[in-house]
Amino acid sequence: MTSGAEPLALAPAMAENLARWLDSERATRDRSDHTIRAYQADLLAFLSFLGSYHGSPALPATLGGLTQSDMRAFAAAERGRGLSARSLARRLSAARSFIRWMSDRHGFDASKALATRGPKYTRSLPRPLAPQQAQDVLTITGDTHPEPWIAARDVAVLTLLWGCGLRISEALGLDGADWPLREALTIRGKGGRERQVPVLPIARDAIGEYLRLCPFPVEPRSPLFRGARGGRLHPTLISGTMRQARQVLGLPPTATPHALRHSFATHLLAAGGDLRTIQELLGHASLSTTQVYTGVDDAHLLAVYRAAHPRA
Repeated sequence: MTSGAEPLALAPAMAENLARWLDSERATRDRSDHTIRAYQADLLAFLSFLGSYHGSPALPATLGGLTQSDMRAFAAAERGRGLSARSLARRLSAARSFIRWMSDRHGFDASKALATRGPKYTRSLPRPLAPQQAQDVLTITGDTHPEPWIAARDVAVLTLLWGCGLRISEALGLDGADWPLREALTIRGKGGRERQVPVLPIARDAIGEYLRLCPFPVEPRSPLFRGARGGRLHPTLISGTMRQARQVLGLPPTATPHALRHSFATHLLAAGGDLRTIQELLGHASLSTTQVYTGVDDAHLLAVYRAAHPRA
């Protein structure tokens, strides 16, 4: 491979196979648009590398001849570009999934390439807000926007994230048909997994106040949370609201809307909630994903111990 060479164009046959694989992932595994875009970027990087590495655009036969050395060369190149271990692990996982799918379709043995494992990395701990910090965010948000209905809307959304542990996409995906909220919300999350999330009175009241002030009618097929012109509220607007709140309160950049979902989990755990229940409420496919919150709780306990113990 020539250093600094321009990446070769994707061969039409490979472009077609990639498009079909992405369609398959979207249809059979119900991947989100965000995940599909990430997979596409990962595979384009991988196939572009193979084209440069072998001196010609990658074809199905190219994938059939891959070895562990090829996969390690790709990993080394990506790390050399500054890709983190976590991002590289995801990129290699996408490449292996595509290779496996291609081997089934084209009948080649992919065992050598599939034997390559991704790099180990330490999963970073979530950065939740303390209960009082989360409450302060809601208070500031209610006083920030000059338009009362928009301020009430943002408070309602953030209350759902903290009080129910919803992802921002799940909260903003609610429609008028979901109102009035019942004792539990049926949420369809990642991978099409449905879960029941109990609704706290504070969340129901916050949404009720928003809808009382909202100039748009509640219609079954219309979004529950609307932008200023009546369309579905965009996540970037809620991110902007959180940015303003953390600036006023002096909170770190990690105080994002998703941090409120982390706060939901860690506050439940600190109050004695069990991991299995929290896993179900968050909609995690694997308990190992939920277990990261035990590290947050342990870190908090250690910080308290060090601050309070006279010999720490």
